[in-house]
Amino acid sequence: MANIRGIVKSDGILMNTFESLEPKAISALREGLCVPSFSMPPVYSIGPLVTETQENATEERNVCLKWLDSQPKGTVVFLCFGSMGGFPLDQIKQIAIGLENSGQRFLWVVKVNVNMDPRNIFNTSMPEFELEQILPEGFLDRTKDRGMVVKTWAPQIQVLHHESVGGFVTHCGWNSIMEAVTAGKPMVCWPLYAEQRLNKVVLVDHETRLGVAMEGYDREMVEAEDVETKIRWLMEGEGSKLLKERIKAMKDKAGESLTETGPSSQAFVQFLMDLERKKLEKTKI
Repeated sequence: MANIRGIVKSDGILMNTFESLEPKAISALREGLCVPSFSMPPVYSIGPLVTETQENATEERNVCLKWLDSQPKGTVVFLCFGSMGGFPLDQIKQIAIGLENSGQRFLWVVKVNVNMDPRNIFNTSMPEFELEQILPEGFLDRTKDRGMVVKTWAPQIQVLHHESVGGFVTHCGWNSIMEAVTAGKPMVCWPLYAEQRLNKVVLVDHETRLGVAMEGYDREMVEAEDVETKIRWLMEGEGSKLLKERIKAMKDKAGESLTETGPSSQAFVQFLMDLERKKLEKTKI
């Protein structure tokens, strides 16, 4: 409730989204449907905002991108679950078995968590580990010709924009969604905590349909068979063609929204004009 009161008392709301991605949600917010009986401030949809940073030339970055350079176009599925997106050991092993059985090329960022508290994810412990200790015996050797597993981090923006990457298994963090949309990469949605399940609804269940849900994500354990089936479907299934067409079309709309005359650029210009007007009004008081 405090957040809602803060919204209606503000001078404006900046949102990292764009009209083509969430037209109904943006319209509902502007029309005050989310906070009935209150007067809404201006809403500015200025996304997609994706940080095009110069990633540090770390060993992990160089290894990931160099490996992707050696893979055929559109053949690699990228699995990454955000800065806090670790799994218990049993789940990691199920993912590994599913990846191996799928026969697909993959780049997988692995994090381990212990005793995750869904009420406070920052209480989660992420211990140091060696890949050989947590993956099924022989997994790295058996998949070395078609897979890469890295610990903790990969240069996600560059990976998603790499031409060898053809799909993205994601936790549905909003920044990751924006990065996938601007890269035109279809998503398998595996939400873990916080707002991610709501984000999954936006991607999977609304009219945009830019992703599909990982079977069993809402159970205690996603089984290896579910991982295998969904990744096969995403990377080589006939049914995924429409999904890939939709995400490519949304990528184009995202780019158009940021052109000089695009709605997001125009919204940002309007925000700056309104901000300047507010400053002038305050100086006159």
